[in-house]
This record gives sequence, C-alpha cells and structure tokens, in this order.
Amino acid sequence: MFPKSALLPWIADVTLMRPDGLLPLVHLPDVATALVYRRTGPRDGDLRVVGPRSRASYHPGKELPMCIRVRLRPGVARSVFGVPVRELRDQAVPLTELWGDRAARLERRLNELSGTDSVLRGIEDAVLKGLHHDADPRDPLLREAVQSLSTTGDRVAALAQRLSVSERHLRDLFTDRVGLTPKRFTRIQRVRTVLARAGAAKWAGLAVDTGYYDQSHMAADFHALMGVSPTAFRAGHLPTTTPCAT
Repeated sequence: MFPKSALLPWIADVTLMRPDGLLPLVHLPDVATALVYRRTGPRDGDLRVVGPRSRASYHPGKELPMCIRVRLRPGVARSVFGVPVRELRDQAVPLTELWGDRAARLERRLNELSGTDSVLRGIEDAVLKGLHHDADPRDPLLREAVQSLSTTGDRVAALAQRLSVSERHLRDLFTDRVGLTPKRFTRIQRVRTVLARAGAAKWAGLAVDTGYYDQSHMAADFHALMGVSPTAFRAGHLPTTTPCAT
C-alpha cells in the first residue's frame, strides 16, 4: 500500500497487517512512530499511536478483520500528535488521549467504511490535517542527522562535530523529536538491517557488512534488542510470549 503523494515526505510506509492467531505476534525494535487502525468487529475499531520501540516484544497471536499501520518518518510524530516523542517510546497510546474528540470522530468515521483503501484514505487525510507546517529551524539538522545515522552509520561524536553541534544538543533533539537517543537509534537501525539481510547469509560477513566490529559484537547487540541470538531467531526459537497491552 502506498501513501498519497502529499504525504510522502512524512510517511515511511503503509502496511496492511494480517495477524494470525496461530502465530506469535512479534514487534520488532523500531525507530519510527506509527498510527495503527484496528478493526475489531463489523463496525468497531480503534486508533492507537505506537511509539518507537527500544527492543523487541513477543505476544500471543491474534486475528483482526482489518489492521492498517502507517509508519511516520523519524522526527515527524511531534508535528502530527503534538507531544514530545520521548513520551511515546515503548508505549501504545489511544489516539483519543492525544487528539481528544477529533480522534473519537475519526474512529467513528473509519468504522463506517468497508474497504481498506477508503479507511487508509481517511487516516491519511486526518494525518495531513494534523500536521503542523510551521517550520522549525532545527528541521534541516534533524533530517541530515537521521539520514546519516540511517545510511552511513556515523559515530555520534563524529556526526555532531560534522553538524557543528554538541553531542548533548544532538541527543536532546533526537530524544524530543525521534523518541530515542542517537546511539539507540543507530543500534536499532543496524539490528533491523541484520534482520532484513539475514536469510541464508553467513553471520561473520553480515556483521562486517552492517558495521559491527565482529560477529560476537553483532550477536551481543542483537540479543540485547531482540531477546534471543541471531541463530535462534532465524530458527524460530523465540522468547516466551506475554499478553499484549494493546
């Protein structure tokens, strides 16, 4: 599913999720904040804001008639929801707690729609209306920092120096607007890259390709964020599931 063109600068991706009651529900570490619509009955559903996840979590499987996730690009969530993103980290918050009656009206409108495309358009229209377009002088700095940490794996100290800011300023900006420190942001991005490339790849080569010192460094970081080793995760040996609060 693709977001409408007007939202491309703000939305990373849109996913029609298909939860399976027979499979564990795995929430990967994520630097993005997402808006999730869950249809729980013929005319019942809710909207939740899922903040950045600092580590993976595992829950019993569930089945839903419809579940749409709209992931916002890192640094966008505060403009949409109006709160520091650090307050959303590792949380799933009803949109009504942030938008009040506006969110309740949106939920009722979405619950009356039948197709996923029409529901998605309704969510996108609400996000577009919710955006605060006032320019923040820190926006260019944040965009460059996010891009650099996502693609080049720069060290935080080196990145701060290149951007002519202190490490503390960069950390405070990330914590407020992204919800994570730059170091945690980088760790999550690396682990997600390992997950994306794992397949049948050899771990030693993958560790080097993704910027780790060696395989043991990658394995330790992976275990810290995922709760299991890379080998165990690839084999499907996951941690014990816990009830999902969302």
